[in-house]
Amino acid sequence: MTITYDDRLRDQLQQRLAGHARRTVSDPSKRHAAVAVVLVDSLAGEDRVDPAPVDDWIAGRPMPEDLDGRMVDVSGGAAFFLCRRASRLSSHSAQWALPGGRLDPGETVVDAALRELDEEVGVRLTETSVLGLLDDYPTRSGYVITPVVIWGGGRLDPRPAPDEVVAVYRVGLHQLLREDSPRFITIPESPRPVVQMPLGNDLIHAPTGAVLLQLRWLGLEGRSDPVDELEQPVFAWK
Repeated sequence: MTITYDDRLRDQLQQRLAGHARRTVSDPSKRHAAVAVVLVDSLAGEDRVDPAPVDDWIAGRPMPEDLDGRMVDVSGGAAFFLCRRASRLSSHSAQWALPGGRLDPGETVVDAALRELDEEVGVRLTETSVLGLLDDYPTRSGYVITPVVIWGGGRLDPRPAPDEVVAVYRVGLHQLLREDSPRFITIPESPRPVVQMPLGNDLIHAPTGAVLLQLRWLGLEGRSDPVDELEQPVFAWK
């Protein structure tokens, strides 16, 4: 069942973010980055075909039998923008991500999230659209990521920058509530559980998966459980 994109949802998210005792990470060895969690409206069935060249990327990648890497049939009602990164990027190529990047000198996390949203997705919003912040997430690759939750105010019209983003997807918030989500697995390289968020026909890992899990827990369910100790898969450590 989809979630209605309306003022009631907006108010709920804003109130829960405002009432949350946000966990911050202060680590001078890591660079600060921000991601934009942009909430928009969507139509069920508008995403029956994945626009990205998935077959070029999943060759040789171990995939569970029930998954094929495609992001289809996930739209409908209240949704968030999810990006497939370009395969030519020097790091984290072809991976799933929220619009975002490192802070420029003198920028706040809100400034950075709004700038990256404009640069990567072609959507320009103002600070008045910001609902609040989720917890910081420290990555294995040397960043502290601050998620900025933004109310898009409608469908919006993403125009991805081809050098950075192959496609932008509208993923319904109801997808975060799937019965098979979240998944946790163990790896020999870390004692911490690796989080996986099933979306479409793929799995979204931390850091993006951790951010989306907190969006579910806090924004949709009112839970304040931490996600900063959830592990990333080894392929995302660099």
